[in-house]
Amino acid sequence: MKKTLQELAYLIRGEVVGDAGLKISGISSLDDAQEGEITFIANSKYLTKAKETRASAIIVSNKIEGIDKPLVITDNPYLAYAKIVTFFHQHPHPSKGIDKSTIVGDGTSIGKEVSIYPLVFIGKDVTISDRVVIYPHTFIGDGTFIDEGAIIYSHVSIRERCRIGKRVIIHSGTVIGSDGFGFAPDGNQYYKIPQIGIVQIDDDVEIGANNTIDRGALGKTWIKRGVKTDNLVHIAHNVVIGEDTLLVAQVGISGSTRIGNHVTLAGQVGVVGHIEIGDNTVVGSKTGVSGSVPANTIVSGYPHMPHRQWLKSSRCYPLLPQMRKVLHKLEKKVKVLEETFQQYTEERK
Repeated sequence: MKKTLQELAYLIRGEVVGDAGLKISGISSLDDAQEGEITFIANSKYLTKAKETRASAIIVSNKIEGIDKPLVITDNPYLAYAKIVTFFHQHPHPSKGIDKSTIVGDGTSIGKEVSIYPLVFIGKDVTISDRVVIYPHTFIGDGTFIDEGAIIYSHVSIRERCRIGKRVIIHSGTVIGSDGFGFAPDGNQYYKIPQIGIVQIDDDVEIGANNTIDRGALGKTWIKRGVKTDNLVHIAHNVVIGEDTLLVAQVGISGSTRIGNHVTLAGQVGVVGHIEIGDNTVVGSKTGVSGSVPANTIVSGYPHMPHRQWLKSSRCYPLLPQMRKVLHKLEKKVKVLEETFQQYTEERK
């Protein structure tokens, strides 16, 4: 499949500078692109590579002088790349029907044009809507609802009564609706608190591989529209994640915390329970969030602090050994001065 530069420019709302009729067969990186392909520059530090690439055209945010290749100028080259790579590398999920090895419980309703692969278990009173795709070795618990166009990859477990929205993508190995970590002290032992809530995942959410999203102790754990999670994310019971929030690899969120809309939690962020993180907040990698964070802020560090303050503090860490030596010398000098002053005072008496 080939498209002209003009057709691609229309797709990404860009402007062609050069041969608009040039045929393009695909998209690749600056280093790997071959003749007939288009590439992109999303960061100005790669401008020097633009003269070396073998690509036939380049997506840029501004016109580059000294480049004799056709350009497609757009406000957001990275978004343009995402749209074009989606266009050239679509992976349709054709309807395959229900494999004969699938186990389906009583009272379950399955919609049109579904694809259910071998060795899937579907419990009782489940609703699976139109155009859902479920890959092998997946478990769907009793009373679960899966809305239109959802894609559930292999080895996913969705426990009883959870709700999965439209066009949700759940990657391999993820568990939705596992028990929350709830135990009441009973002397020297612990009494398990039944976790009787659910997990609700709204439309257009994508859940990475090997996530664990616990059901609510009561009520629900709620993942709102447009949330994207990376691999190895843990979301505890009764957490609420706001719309269009990003959770990067190895994030852990403790119970009953509320995350606002359009928040970014970078890799290995840990969040304590029963707090709130406001809208449009960015939390830097490996941050330990120990209390509520207001909206529209950037925090980092352990415990969390304003990002600029953390940057200043982190610059001091490598200097601590030398600062300790200087402090030790100053302590000695101060001690000598104190002794000298004390001796002088006694002599004056």
